[in-house]
Amino acid sequence: MARQFEYAQMQEAFRRFQAAEPNPKGELEHTNAFTLLVAVALSAQATDAGVNKATRSLWPIADTPEKMLALGEEGLTEHVKTIGLYRQKAKNVIALSRILVERFGGEVPSSRAALMSLPGVGRKTANVVLNIWFHYPAQAVDTHIFRIGNRTGLCPGRDVEAVERAIEDNVPVEYQTHAHHWLILHGRYICTARKPRCADCLIRDLCQFEEKTA
Repeated sequence: MARQFEYAQMQEAFRRFQAAEPNPKGELEHTNAFTLLVAVALSAQATDAGVNKATRSLWPIADTPEKMLALGEEGLTEHVKTIGLYRQKAKNVIALSRILVERFGGEVPSSRAALMSLPGVGRKTANVVLNIWFHYPAQAVDTHIFRIGNRTGLCPGRDVEAVERAIEDNVPVEYQTHAHHWLILHGRYICTARKPRCADCLIRDLCQFEEKTA
């Protein structure tokens, strides 16, 4: 595990990320809080591109919990069957839609605990919704962030919650809102699991990874 960046290094790293991409966006297509929640739930062990392809025909007809319930599990399955674990995900989406209607007045709640009470919604999914829709500086740690956090020293931790805490504790507050977006994009396109593109890395000189590529 790499050593946690010192404050000055964190400031410089995120200054560079912000300069390169001042307003990073999540890549899942959505139209409201509900479609964002469903898209993130569908994206577990799947690519954003794959989810977007499946949901482009879904959102026009099922962009609220009520409409999703009217579509039904079998109807939803037809739309998402190209996504991994689609049967269980469809079951969860219908179940969470029913709970949203019955317990939350058809609205997506804005607390982590309430979100995590929904079927198929874990801490990472809840944090994505809190960050993107409600503009709360929650840090959604995925495999990309976990990898680069430990590889570089940006936010090391033995598990995803430890990495989440490392981001919250060490990233300067002015960068917190977009921190997980910058880190996800960096891990997805530059600091990849195999053959990281170190020559194109904005923080190459700060990174502690000893096996840098040319």
